Amino acid sequence: MSATPHPQKNRAPRRVLAVAAGLATAGALVAAMPAGAHDQGNGHGGPSRTVDVQLLSFNDLHGNLEPPAGSAGSVSEKQPDGTVKSVPAGGVEYLATSLRTAREGNPYSVTAAGGDMVGASPLLSGLFHDEPTIEALNKLDLDVTAVGNHEFDEGATELARLQNGGCHPSEGCYEEGRTFEGADFPYLAANVTDEKTGKPVLAPYTVWEKDGVRIGFIGVTLEGTPDIVTANGVKGLKFHDEIETVNKYARELDRQGVKSIVALIHEGGAPASSAYNYDCDSPGAGDGISGPVVDIAKGITPKVDALVTGHTHQAYVCTVPDPAGNPRMVTSASSFGKVYTDTTLTYDRRTQDIVRTSVKSANHVVSRDQAKAADMTELIDRWNTLAAPIAGRPQGYISADIEGRGSTALEKPLGNLIADAQLEGLAPEDKGGAVVALMNPGGIRSDLVYAASGAEGDGVVTYGEAFTVQPFTNMMNVVDLTGAQLVAALQQQVSGSNEASPKILQVSEGLTYTLDMTRTGADRVVTGTIRLNGEAIDPAKTYRVAMNEFLAGGGDGFAALGQGTDKLVGPSDLDLFNAYLAAHSTAGAPLAPPATDRITLVR
Repeated sequence: MSATPHPQKNRAPRRVLAVAAGLATAGALVAAMPAGAHDQGNGHGGPSRTVDVQLLSFNDLHGNLEPPAGSAGSVSEKQPDGTVKSVPAGGVEYLATSLRTAREGNPYSVTAAGGDMVGASPLLSGLFHDEPTIEALNKLDLDVTAVGNHEFDEGATELARLQNGGCHPSEGCYEEGRTFEGADFPYLAANVTDEKTGKPVLAPYTVWEKDGVRIGFIGVTLEGTPDIVTANGVKGLKFHDEIETVNKYARELDRQGVKSIVALIHEGGAPASSAYNYDCDSPGAGDGISGPVVDIAKGITPKVDALVTGHTHQAYVCTVPDPAGNPRMVTSASSFGKVYTDTTLTYDRRTQDIVRTSVKSANHVVSRDQAKAADMTELIDRWNTLAAPIAGRPQGYISADIEGRGSTALEKPLGNLIADAQLEGLAPEDKGGAVVALMNPGGIRSDLVYAASGAEGDGVVTYGEAFTVQPFTNMMNVVDLTGAQLVAALQQQVSGSNEASPKILQVSEGLTYTLDMTRTGADRVVTGTIRLNGEAIDPAKTYRVAMNEFLAGGGDGFAALGQGTDKLVGPSDLDLFNAYLAAHSTAGAPLAPPATDRITLVR
């Protein structure tokens, strides 16, 4: 990529030094420190010993350039009286304004991200293989990001293209006379190596430098990425332990004299409250958070001064002690550009390290009650014009919001609708003969919203809206599973790798059972209650089960689903979803939200 700053750069110049390996080379953004840009002097005519460096960060954008629709487009905000209210948030027009406003008065400012910038994206970005999002991130002045699991949805070669630029290998360039330039920030993938060479597929770390202030950034994704990405996406790659990898490169940076280090980790935790401004350190440091990030934070070397995390789509600012018992900031900024984190890192010029006791951090909502960034509006309009012939095509009609991604329930109305669509499309004998369909909850990326998103009118579901719900275009599979394997799959929702954070499959009409969350592990699924069309599941009987190719490959920890035989490959999940909407709704008889009565929940 180019060694000169992107033409949209509008901040005080700074220099980024990137160490690259494997498929891509990250460029250096060359600049010099302007005269007089030091912070306040120490009374002797020179710069003070310490410098406050502003670290702005966000994560899990997932190509959401426009404000997310429905409940997925709001954040919970804790009020002074203890109540919580919902605040509309997100959209890159507002995120750009928020970040640019935050940078004012901060001559030392660096912007970093915690992965999943692309992938599972709405149509505006996904239709163009996320080139619009990379362009938007360039305009946002993003300095560096870690890879997330979704960066591998289309494989390492496509990820390298997003880094380095060039037109899509099969679809070509989307606009005449314009070639995709790629990211002018480095993607970091320290713990992702090529199986043959053993080398990282992208740069493992980068060093941000300005006026002698140097901060190293190491980027990793979760080691379990192969479990949540299709096999083709991670083919030929190895994913390594997050702690071991970060510690390895922290030592390498330390040997190079880089003493201030931030880890960008695409793995996260679950705060005790969903409010973005919740005090995660109450009653004590780190007491308000649980999940994988806690053990990771406790295992990463004290050489690392702060952790920017992601993946769980939660917002938190926590102080988790490092292995030496010293306080260390661990942050995450929700998802979809709805929140950003502002962290102050006090840099000691003499030690070249961060003064850990001085680190301060807070999450801020990306409010829609502020001016839109004009350059982002122009970018969105340009890509929307290209997408319009497809995006605005009506697919069906709904009578009210049908919640999916925005639902906190284990059984989601939109999940039931999707599973029913898959069963109906694949039940005919010549289509697979399915008797039940299963849908992974993580594959439901949005809600279906009654209010019009454009000129289509209220209650109209457009192709773009349907695509936003199911953007992966997974091919459907119908396989033979024994009753015992089907029961085992239901138990794997709440056991094994899913015990700490259950993944409840959305099931088609006719499959019912009781889920008792007062129990532990596989016992949470009350096997004696499992019925298909009123009949108990026979462990020895063979059932034809429909699911997307991700689940059929054993994804999300469902090893039992990967044992299916006599596979028939059908249409894509999106095609079945759109066909169902067309068959079951008209303007005069719109589709109502389905009931959520298939899983009886005991708490």
